Amino acid sequence: MTRWSLATLVIASMVGAGVFTTSGFAIADLGNPHWVMLAWLVGGVIAICGAISYGNLTRLLLDNGGEYLFLSRYAHPAAGFIAGWFSFLAGFTGAGALAAITLEAYAMPDEQRPNWLPPGTIAITATALCTLAHATHTRRGTSGHNLLVAVKLLLIGAFIAISFASINSWTGPPPATPDSSPTVLAFATTVMWISLSYCGFNAAIYVAAEAKQGSSGVAGAMVRAAIGVTLLYLLLNAIFLYGPPIDTIKGQPDIAVIAARYISGDNLANLVRTAIVLALLSSVSSTILAGPRVYAKMAEDGVFPRWFASDVSPPTRSVIMQGIAITVVVCVSSLQPLLAYLGLTLSVCSAAAVSVLLWRRDDVFSIGPGSLTAAWIYVIATAVIAVLAAWHRPAQTIATVATIASGLLVFAVLRALRKRATQDSDPH
Repeated sequence: MTRWSLATLVIASMVGAGVFTTSGFAIADLGNPHWVMLAWLVGGVIAICGAISYGNLTRLLLDNGGEYLFLSRYAHPAAGFIAGWFSFLAGFTGAGALAAITLEAYAMPDEQRPNWLPPGTIAITATALCTLAHATHTRRGTSGHNLLVAVKLLLIGAFIAISFASINSWTGPPPATPDSSPTVLAFATTVMWISLSYCGFNAAIYVAAEAKQGSSGVAGAMVRAAIGVTLLYLLLNAIFLYGPPIDTIKGQPDIAVIAARYISGDNLANLVRTAIVLALLSSVSSTILAGPRVYAKMAEDGVFPRWFASDVSPPTRSVIMQGIAITVVVCVSSLQPLLAYLGLTLSVCSAAAVSVLLWRRDDVFSIGPGSLTAAWIYVIATAVIAVLAAWHRPAQTIATVATIASGLLVFAVLRALRKRATQDSDPH
């Protein structure tokens, strides 16, 4: 994969529904657009530090597999398996299903749905198309994915240009008041929710073995994409927060559409809605592109059924399994029980993976003081976010512990089966 393909994978994984919806709730919590903008900047700095850290991980070991790879090699095979288990249940299947369902909600609101079209049809169709594209041919699949991301970015760029051209119609920031500063806890909690919109900055590591430029290409794609997406988020939120009157966006999930309609009417609102649909479609595509590489690597290592291993790209069986898993979740679940702990589980995995850099330093592999500082910032900030998530929703902690327990159980069963198969094949 080229640097552009790696970068579009990262961008597609990051830019989904979050940036178009989160700030309505953030402004309700913090009260002032300036604080919300600062929260988005802090979230971006954390993501950039994470991208730098994951880039250094690829210098340590360049292969597919993501967190599973690094934790299984440098911590313990069980830790790696749990990371892969989290990726399957939440990071790819859950996130892909959420993107597909949200895509349908934007593409066909309930009030516009014809009676003959069952709910879930558009979400399942989008999943099937992405599965077909990525299961048959890597180059064609990534080319289609790149085109989708390019069109999405063009639409978002058009929205930004039209909005800033109409800046005279913006309401601007509200006047400051003595009690307008939020508490530290409220600000940190907002950063926690905003950080979910930055998830995906590490997507390139899942396909690192297929990078044409090696570790430098993977690292460069992640860092540049993380910086670019941070700037994009700040531009978009400047429009969302300073364009319409603040009372019209407080607590509203469709803040992007509200801002577009206020600034330039229904035509701009429809353009934003189209951009959101494409963003969500690219998110579905990115989960089906990246996730199967993790499962194929796990199968190659013998901690996942060997049937999913693959010596060639794409790992077709794993891609089909990923598409089926997303479709099943779309059909039978509302996703709330699964996605309630999404941020916590992914935070735990990513912080654990980056912490490898903090103890794996010797004469053979070392990183500079700047990269080491970035790793510490990411690990500490992510740990704080995870604690806040557990504090606000204790059920997340219970669900995460249950997932770890189930992962350990599956790991033990698969390991026992592998050991028995080895003994049966050994004549001695």
